[in-house]
Amino acid sequence: MEDAAGTPAAVAGAWASNRRASGWGERSLAALAALFALFLGLPIVVLVARAVLDGSLITAIASPVVLGALSLSLVTTAISLAITVVFGLPLAFVMARRQFRGKGWLEAIIDLPIVLPPSVAGLALLLVFGRRGLLAEPFEILGIAVPFTTVAVILAQTFVSAPFFIRSARTGIAAVDRDLEDAARVDGASERQLFRSVTVPLASAALAAGLVMTWARSLGEFGATIMFAGNIEGRTQTLPLVVYGEFQGGDLNASIAAAAILVIAAFGVLVAVRVFHWGRVLDARGLA
Repeated sequence: MEDAAGTPAAVAGAWASNRRASGWGERSLAALAALFALFLGLPIVVLVARAVLDGSLITAIASPVVLGALSLSLVTTAISLAITVVFGLPLAFVMARRQFRGKGWLEAIIDLPIVLPPSVAGLALLLVFGRRGLLAEPFEILGIAVPFTTVAVILAQTFVSAPFFIRSARTGIAAVDRDLEDAARVDGASERQLFRSVTVPLASAALAAGLVMTWARSLGEFGATIMFAGNIEGRTQTLPLVVYGEFQGGDLNASIAAAAILVIAAFGVLVAVRVFHWGRVLDARGLA
């Protein structure tokens, strides 16, 4: 006599029950995902919509203060990004390919600015580059003033954002197949040609991701900048500082408009990178 649990009806019932349970699980997962996506996206949508609908965005774009801060932000972030690539890429290569004593400590030090509160980063920069800082005397002899200047803005942006590029570049370079590099060496490629024509193109997706994250972090930098460079209109007042200054001054609409410009700029870069694909951003195979 066949066991009741093995009858076609019992099998069909168990299958239907499992399907219902699976359906509930999928719907619950989708609901949680949608809820958290709404939490992340809704404030940004409301911010931009408010700036557009009340006309403050158009007014802010024509404001000399906002235009000056936006120009300063774009220039300083471009310079800090260039500095990060010039000095950060060799460091990432060493961290990815070399083994040496104290490497773990060095990795921790490089990553530390990511988790430091921005105000702490600004204070640390003041203790090194300030008028009474560690390097105050050499800079004074050279007649160089760093704090509360545009140079201070660039240094603050570089300090807090460079680790994002270094981490991403290190991961990308470490993932490059060493056999491909060895094959290029056999074909007569120099180390410079090897790096430009093999390593960089193969790691380009990670490098591009690191560049975007670094630029976005520089653009939004606030705490270290206000501590180390101040909030001087036309010299150190970047767009995030305009958002803060207008809010403190009681002009909520101007603060919202400046914040919306930041959101649109950052979002535009992220969309552009995805449209043109990560790997093509830094495809250096056409370099001589």
